[in-house]
Amino acid sequence: KKTTESKKKKKKKKKTTQVGAMAVALIILAAGKGTRMMSDVPKVLHEVAGGSLLVHAMRSGFNLEPERTVVVAGHGAEAVGAATLAYDEDAIVVVQQDQLGTAHAVKQAKDALADFSGDVIVLYGDTPFIQSETLDAMLTAGATADVVVLGFQAADP
Repeated sequence: KKTTESKKKKKKKKKTTQVGAMAVALIILAAGKGTRMMSDVPKVLHEVAGGSLLVHAMRSGFNLEPERTVVVAGHGAEAVGAATLAYDEDAIVVVQQDQLGTAHAVKQAKDALADFSGDVIVLYGDTPFIQSETLDAMLTAGATADVVVLGFQAADP
């Protein structure tokens, strides 16, 4: 089963904070309905390239060896939560009851990170395949900035 295989691949030693190194937490936004996909399946659970969008996003983030991972679920929260915990039993799943926007979704992770001190990376659960080098560069940029935002310009929009 792919879930078991994926779980084996992701098992890593939890990050140990070195002197001068900042701990990292992930917030993965996975609450969207995916109306344009015309499916009852939660958007982040659609499969692409051998795994769900959610698992691909989690894999991208795990390369940072986060101290804590919080997945914000909404539409299909039970299924999203089950998929999250099947991939990472240490992840924390919080539910955004009403989808009131991205900032509101991030706010749902507040209690789960109340005692956390370090950098927080917010990833979209429906945006897979962000390279670990990109996330590393964001953390590096964060050393001299309060907020780092990743964007891109499409060659052929």
